[in-house]
Amino acid sequence: MAAQHPTCGMEVLNWFTHNTDKFAVRLGVIFDKIRPYIVNLSIMETIDVFDLIERMSALIRSEERKKCAALGLQAVHLQALNYILRCNRYSDTPAALTNYLGMTRGTVSQTLSLLEKKGYITKTTDIHDRRVIHLELSKEGKNILEQARPAELFIKASALLKQKENIEDYETTFSNALTALQKANQSQSFGQCKTCHYFTTTDDGFLCGLTRQPLSQSDSEKICQEHTVVLRGI
Repeated sequence: MAAQHPTCGMEVLNWFTHNTDKFAVRLGVIFDKIRPYIVNLSIMETIDVFDLIERMSALIRSEERKKCAALGLQAVHLQALNYILRCNRYSDTPAALTNYLGMTRGTVSQTLSLLEKKGYITKTTDIHDRRVIHLELSKEGKNILEQARPAELFIKASALLKQKENIEDYETTFSNALTALQKANQSQSFGQCKTCHYFTTTDDGFLCGLTRQPLSQSDSEKICQEHTVVLRGI
């Protein structure tokens, strides 16, 4: 069985790793904005959480580069494959991927062209709007992703972190730090469907309150560009 990609605190590191360069110049300004909204201020007063996240992100980037180099890929290729695997049907488009990565449309277009040429992804035209293209991983794409992403690093780190008695405090601090960063930067949250404000449980299953369309169990586990979460105080 393939290893599951950890979430919660590790999800913060994964997102921040892909966006560190984008926020490097503005990080001080963003941090000043979000400091009042981080729930665990006792930690924030003694340890700069964002310095820690930056250091952890550097470790993850280093591991990604080593894995990708061995497979003839670049980090952006891994990030694109990882996103396409995890996104739902409302978010499997080049435009959504561009928003998620925070890169230019040209860079993302080149990345997708290369991945398609290698046979790692497929593109399908939307049946209702032929201007919209949907992305999906091929079997080869899923296999190369499993080889490339630093799953072992996440799994080992998660196991060590779970040995701590106050693991919930870490997850709360990281999760709120992520949400606050995204809001301060006015970027979409791309959270899991089941944690969205519009996620609704009905007698027949699950429903998206925004699109009014039914959702499967698999849908509820995916990330969505329309995800909406309200952090108290922001």
